[in-house]
Formats: sequence, structure tokens, C-alpha cells
Amino acid sequence: MCVQASNMEIPAPQIDQYIGHRPREFRLRIAPWPFFYRKSEIEMIVIYPIELSEYLMNQPTENTQDNAPANPPIFNLPNVILLFLLIMVTVQVARDMLLSDEQNVWLIINGAFITQRYLFSFADQNLAYFTSPITYSFIHGGYGHLAVNSLWLAAFGAVVARRFGVFRFTVFWVLSALASVAFFAALNWGQAIPVVGASGVVSALMGAAARFAFPLGGRFNREKAHFLPRQSFSDVLQNRTVLVYLGFWFVISLLPAIGVGASGDASSIAWEAHIGGFLFGFLFFNLFDHKDW
Repeated sequence: MCVQASNMEIPAPQIDQYIGHRPREFRLRIAPWPFFYRKSEIEMIVIYPIELSEYLMNQPTENTQDNAPANPPIFNLPNVILLFLLIMVTVQVARDMLLSDEQNVWLIINGAFITQRYLFSFADQNLAYFTSPITYSFIHGGYGHLAVNSLWLAAFGAVVARRFGVFRFTVFWVLSALASVAFFAALNWGQAIPVVGASGVVSALMGAAARFAFPLGGRFNREKAHFLPRQSFSDVLQNRTVLVYLGFWFVISLLPAIGVGASGDASSIAWEAHIGGFLFGFLFFNLFDHKDW
């Protein structure tokens, strides 16, 4: 028994089991690139993006009951995420335990992003003129700040890292760090406000995840989300899960802009960097995504 669409025959003796429709009722949505998935009991199924999300989310993980490790890891993070986490933790521990107050001040002046720095020519400054728009993302204001960013990085950075790979993820980190402080600088030009923390980059990762990690009619699955098809802007606007996620994120991020801060000091939160990072990840996700679906 086969299902025919656009002059293509698809062997599907059990297609209702995999797609969730009876064969005679099954309809394919025409798309430029089908996703092929081989199974032993059938020759081949061609699944298009409209069915791919539901299909992948219902598949068993690689570690089944027969071959699952006795003690599975609590955190299954890509190596590039572990590397960036290690850098951030190392910097914070060094600041807290190894550096003197004077050395800490030097690190903030040279490692943090400060818009006032760019009121003067490079001839009057050091290399921080070029490096601080990136190095600030590895410095944090304390262990609490570090912990929050680390948790969000593990949650959303992992799916994006699996999607992009090490090289694309690293480039994305650098460019999203630049985009975050560029947006901050546009609204705070010339001010002596040091910006530190990976929040802008994490926001960019959350923006990128919004373009693929939340399936239509499904829920977020950190272990499988990187297999899901890319969603266009119109798809995102029709995805209720993404819309709720975006609304919640923007409300939380914009609270400091109206004077609501976690500790009563909204000025300590660079919400502009959060917005800039998120917009970069959301709008420019396609430039980094190499999946052809």
C-alpha cells in the first residue's frame, strides 16, 4: 500500500502508526526539502516539515531500556557549552579568590564594556578598545549572576549548540555579544556604565531557540529539539507556545526599564543588552542554521 502525492509514491504499510493518520486520509504538504528517515520495517518514509515536529518528538531516545547506562548523567551538555561555562566559572573564582581589589578594578576597566571608552580615539587607549565588547560576556557581578546565566545557558544554549556545531556556535557567541552591547550603546552612548555578564548572549540563544525548538502543537524537549525544522517568522506568529514564550520573556526583560528590579535597583540590569541580544538571535538565526529543512 502506498500514498501518492505530487507523482511520488511512498511505501507506507504502517504510515498511520508513524504520522498519526490513516493512509487513505493522509495528505502531504509540499515543501522544498523533505526529511528522510529510515526504519527497518519499511523501505522509506518521506516526512515534510508539517509532520516532522510531531514525529520526532514521539520517537524514543537513543538510550533505550536495553542499552541505557546504569547511571545516566544529570546534565548532558555539548562540549562547547561546558567550555564556556568553565571559562565563566574560572573568571569568577579568580576574581573572588585570587585577585586583589586593585586587580579586580583593572579587570573591570579592561574587560567590561563601557560606552564612554569610545568617546576617545584608539591611540589614547589599549587593546580593550576592541576586546571588551566580547570579554564582558565572561565576567559576572557575582555568583548569583553567574548561576542564573549558567542555568539559562545550559537550558537553551545546549539545543542551539547541537544545532549549529562548535564553529558556528562560537561565531554566534561573538557576534551576539557584539550585537547586545551595540544595542546598549545606542541607548546609553557616552556613559561610564560597565556592562558585564553573558545575559546578552544567553538572550540571543533564547531568540535563536524560538525559531526551531518549540514544535507546533508540542512541548519543548531539550534532547531532541535540535532536530526540529526551522520556523519562518509567519510560522512563529502562528505558534502559540512561542508567542507565550516571547511575551513572557519580553515582559520580564522590560520590567527594569520601567523601574522594577530584582533588588530594587533596576539600573543594575542592562535590559538593553538583553533586548539587543534576543533580536539578533531571533532575526539572524537563518545565517547560522545549516539545516536544509
